[in-house]
Amino acid sequence: MVAAGIALLTGCRGISTTGSTGTNPPSSLAAASSTLSFGTVQKSKTAGLSETLTNIGGSAVTISAANVSGAGFAVSGLSLPETLSPKQSLTFTVTFAPASATSASGMLTVVSSAANSPLNIVLSGSEAAQGQLSVSPASLSFGDVAVGADGVLNGTLGATGASVTISGASTGSSEFVLSGISLPTTLAAGQTASFTVTFTPAMAGASSSQLSFASDAENSPAAQALTGTGAAAPQHSVALNWDPSAGSGVVGYNVYRGGAPTGHYSKINPALDPVTTYTDYSVAAGQTYYYVTTAVDEHGRESRYSNQTKAVIPSP
Repeated sequence: MVAAGIALLTGCRGISTTGSTGTNPPSSLAAASSTLSFGTVQKSKTAGLSETLTNIGGSAVTISAANVSGAGFAVSGLSLPETLSPKQSLTFTVTFAPASATSASGMLTVVSSAANSPLNIVLSGSEAAQGQLSVSPASLSFGDVAVGADGVLNGTLGATGASVTISGASTGSSEFVLSGISLPTTLAAGQTASFTVTFTPAMAGASSSQLSFASDAENSPAAQALTGTGAAAPQHSVALNWDPSAGSGVVGYNVYRGGAPTGHYSKINPALDPVTTYTDYSVAAGQTYYYVTTAVDEHGRESRYSNQTKAVIPSP
């Protein structure tokens, strides 16, 4: 028997394998807004808008510069260079301070290592006219006030054209004191605010000064002249005080004096008294006086007379 030989051939075929090498998406920087519009901004004021940059790519992005063009525009809150990881954001502020009366346009150019650098953000804004601050009356004349006593007069501030922010005030003299208004304060166009000036002469003789209001108005500082004369303290005086009115909207009081208990009173305070005290220095020795007061509201309406009080001045 002949056996057929069977040859077993073994071998291997080369098997090729292919694989993919992972690659990150290209780096990219995006702005929350491609346009920043400041609208109308009043001259001498500064407006600010927030802007956010986000790395929307797959690799880190380094921001190397943020260049601003256009008059009045600026950037704050950035410390460059700054590196953002993927999905990381950075927020900063762009400001606009009008430099002229015309509309302004500009560009914020962000330079970075991103594939889409530079990134441009359009800027725009315009200037609004400044407001005017008025002070009335133009001067306050306190007349004769006894040394050490108080003379009180009121004034009014008003804004026209645009809103005005009053930042401070000075009288330039310790004898004249401003009260009745809290500063800083902002008046809208057409709005008014009242204030009080108290003159307390330190010595006999004429005094003068100027009440000056600093603001962002075009005519700043706005001023009011102040004059008064310190008179030698009289030999006699009557100090009056009363309870505040229970009525609503009361802004001050008037003081009336008569020479008889039956009435015929005459007003003796030169201006509306904002407090509930008054000293009458114009009394004569040996005389008897009768006093009443009235309350005045914000519309100028005056109440009826209060209860009467009597003062007897000693004889010389």
